[in-house]
Amino acid sequence: MLFETFKIKNIELSNRMVMAPMTRTRSKNGIMTEMNAQYYQQRASVGLIITEGTSISDNSMGYLYVPGIYNAAQTESWKLVTDAVHLKGGKIFTQLWHVGRVSHISNQPNHFQPLAPSAILAKDSTAWGIEDGVEGRVQVSMPRALVKAEIPEIIQDYVKAAKNAMLAGFDGIEIHGANGYLIDQFLNPDTNIRNDEYGGSIENRTRIMLEVIGAISAEIGADKVGIRVSPYGTQHDMSLFSEIEQTYEYLAHEFSKRDMAYVHLHDQGLLYNDHFDFIEKFRKWYSGNIIFAGFLTKEKAEGLFTKGLIDLAAFGRPLISNPDLVERLKHDYPLHPGNRETYYGYSIEGYVDYPRYEELSEEEKQQLSGKN
Repeated sequence: MLFETFKIKNIELSNRMVMAPMTRTRSKNGIMTEMNAQYYQQRASVGLIITEGTSISDNSMGYLYVPGIYNAAQTESWKLVTDAVHLKGGKIFTQLWHVGRVSHISNQPNHFQPLAPSAILAKDSTAWGIEDGVEGRVQVSMPRALVKAEIPEIIQDYVKAAKNAMLAGFDGIEIHGANGYLIDQFLNPDTNIRNDEYGGSIENRTRIMLEVIGAISAEIGADKVGIRVSPYGTQHDMSLFSEIEQTYEYLAHEFSKRDMAYVHLHDQGLLYNDHFDFIEKFRKWYSGNIIFAGFLTKEKAEGLFTKGLIDLAAFGRPLISNPDLVERLKHDYPLHPGNRETYYGYSIEGYVDYPRYEELSEEEKQQLSGKN
């Protein structure tokens, strides 16, 4: 089923493979270039590309050299990417990103504190910033709790970014509600200790997520809106709180009411193996399309399809080093291993220089077969 066509609302996909969003830090000042366009175009044979996390405002950034979509220059630069992907027949959503507390003051306007639901530090969590004049990994800074009046402003930042995404030629957007970033911080009672209507009960802690979905959907249509969540995720000092299942059951029913494009479940290592019954429950709770990402192989993806648990399978790191992953999996060609040292940076190395299988010599193909 992996290579069958699929339809997300009004969007026809050539197969059920999705490129998961992956931070690559190759965009100075949030501007996309021809190099970025080449990177995404090389991978346009997947049914759907979801771009790396894209900043919705100048105070939403957590890392140097990530793209943005909150000003005119950034929006215009994304047209290079969308045009390149569409030229190859691909479909592309951009992921709208606010990191919340997972930031360093060097990445914030005027070196202000990062914003978060509550003033709780993400311990042992790092961002890519500048400290003592040196660029590199830095411990994230102590955040400042958002005052209630600032929350509608952030929601409007999401809306503006979504409208810009439409201007830039994207087929839709994905809201980043996972991996310990801002919206995920609101969901968790250990990072959200607010005593207003955005904290406390499940209904309150999920409020900003649902308001963002509603506001964006009103502008661009719910059929162009997806959301990524990470149940049982512990990235960036997030805890496994007692109401995880109840929270996502509530959200699943709310998502169903909103008739969105999809929900993207991100497994950080616990869902597939330790909480597989959660995937089965979520399928019953949620009536729409489900993308699943996290440590998938061709065999695991087909197993989830066969059981009727997911609609689309997202692949991350294998697509970094195998731009032709669709063809490799279809024909069982060996995969090229990636180089973690070049995942981040600002060069073509490890970005657009991975060859397609058909470009390899016979000797290189034999060597690659020996590694798999």
